[in-house]
Amino acid sequence: MTDNRNPRRWWILVVLCLSTVVLTIDSMALTVAVPSMTKDLGASAQDTQWILDSYILVFAGLLLTSGSLGDRFGRRRVMLTGLVLFGAASLAATVCTDPGEVIAVRTAMGVGGALIMPSTLSILITVFDDEERGRAMAAWGSVSMLGLVGSPVLGGVLIDHFSWHSIFLVNVPVVALAVVAAVLLMPESRAPWQKPDPLGAVLSAVGMTALVWWIIEIPQHGAFGGRSALSLTVAVAALAGFVVWENVTSAPMVPLALFKHRNFTGGSLSLALVQIGNGGLLLVLTQYLQFVLGYSPVKAGLAFLPLAVAALIGNGTGVKLAEKIGNRFVILSGMLVMTACFALLTTVDADSGFTVPAIALALLGLGAGLAMPAAVGALMGTIPQDKAGVGSALNDTIQQAGTALGIAILGSLLTSGFAAEMPSDAPERARESIGGALAVAGGDAGLVRTAREAFTASMTTTFTVSAIGVLAAAVLATLVMRDRKPGPAADASPAQEPATEPATEPAQEPAQEPAQEPAQEPAQEPAQEPATEPSEKPGALSAAQPSEKPGRQSAAQPVETSAGEAAAEPEPVV
Repeated sequence: MTDNRNPRRWWILVVLCLSTVVLTIDSMALTVAVPSMTKDLGASAQDTQWILDSYILVFAGLLLTSGSLGDRFGRRRVMLTGLVLFGAASLAATVCTDPGEVIAVRTAMGVGGALIMPSTLSILITVFDDEERGRAMAAWGSVSMLGLVGSPVLGGVLIDHFSWHSIFLVNVPVVALAVVAAVLLMPESRAPWQKPDPLGAVLSAVGMTALVWWIIEIPQHGAFGGRSALSLTVAVAALAGFVVWENVTSAPMVPLALFKHRNFTGGSLSLALVQIGNGGLLLVLTQYLQFVLGYSPVKAGLAFLPLAVAALIGNGTGVKLAEKIGNRFVILSGMLVMTACFALLTTVDADSGFTVPAIALALLGLGAGLAMPAAVGALMGTIPQDKAGVGSALNDTIQQAGTALGIAILGSLLTSGFAAEMPSDAPERARESIGGALAVAGGDAGLVRTAREAFTASMTTTFTVSAIGVLAAAVLATLVMRDRKPGPAADASPAQEPATEPATEPAQEPAQEPAQEPAQEPAQEPAQEPATEPSEKPGALSAAQPSEKPGRQSAAQPVETSAGEAAAEPEPVV
């Protein structure tokens, strides 16, 4: 059988990994740069919060809209637009001199990131077929994990030798390389044209922005008081209106019918719960390493290496296991290992040192490496290719909301728990945070010891909640999802039949259409159809075959055998 896979698919994966890792490096390295940036700019606490939150608000609010734009106007085009905007904003950040300018460029970077993120995963699932998609997602996830762990180290090194501006400057060459590689190597793909949905775009953007804003304000204003109540009201009203509108409009931006599929619903909710559990992990452990163990930023970043190494092992093992036993029990196994990680972290105290956290981080990396690619693969496997962009954005949005909610909830638990553990006669600033306590302690060894013990006691509560969240995700995944082993028989489902329609790739049509249609329709049809159909996707083809004319089926066949290369569009044939 002729291999219709894109011969450049693995190089395309490199481009997608570069595009993803630049977002990861920026977000994590910035956290290391905040103290230096705050001091240099004279930023207030509110300014610092907006420097961090402006990106998150815009990013989360525009994900669904940008995914829809990619499906409509071309996923490569939207990703390139996002990369150029992200790179230009990063370059502008290197000359910022006051907090307002940094907030403005961070907002622009959020727009660029929202255009990049959904396109990477949607291009991946259209370029790689079912047989190779698991390996591609594992590689993509491994690179993201390396960026997540390595970026604090990179940030610490840059801050030690240069100014905080270098955190943004490092994005520019990575973006430039990704843009050049995408232009040279990556084919365009898009969905069949449909009527725009501007009202759905506005409602989704307003609703998601208000929801994330509400989550961010929970630690300071509570969940239902004052400004938080207003944000929550706007979020509920806009998102409820979005759901109603998407169900009645003739051309919905987001296919909400995806939630009728058990793998999509189970995978989405599981990922959200896992992200809630994981959301505060780096926040809490980074403070433990620096404030309790006294690590420098560079050493604290290096301390996460067990997480990265174990994640690489878990990714490779998870792909092989999923091919043999299916996704569901691989996800369950990974989440149980992650639960063990959080359970182990509940035993850490002020005298534990790094041994126990190192073992826990290795468990977390192994569990995440097993579970996350399998969960994303099962979820994305239900999305038709003509909705790959917005489906990917929906997945990203769910995870972003889970991460933000996890940081808000676990951060609030950590702060309130710390204040409760500190003695009532301690200075007010010392009761606010461990950083404040160490700042005012001076030479008071007793206050330093008390603050460290209060912090680790509060950590126990935080990680207990995390363990419960991940365990709930494991149970949910097992009960809701269904095993679908990779292969033709498992992939034939009503959710995937729309994916057999070609995702148009104009760059490939002129070269393949003239050679394939005339040669195959008259001479090769009778011999080719019986030989190729059974080995591809029997479920989708057998449903379509009775109503197809043999000549037309032959013209459309290459689309069904390769998710990455649409050999012929139906319009010229009909």
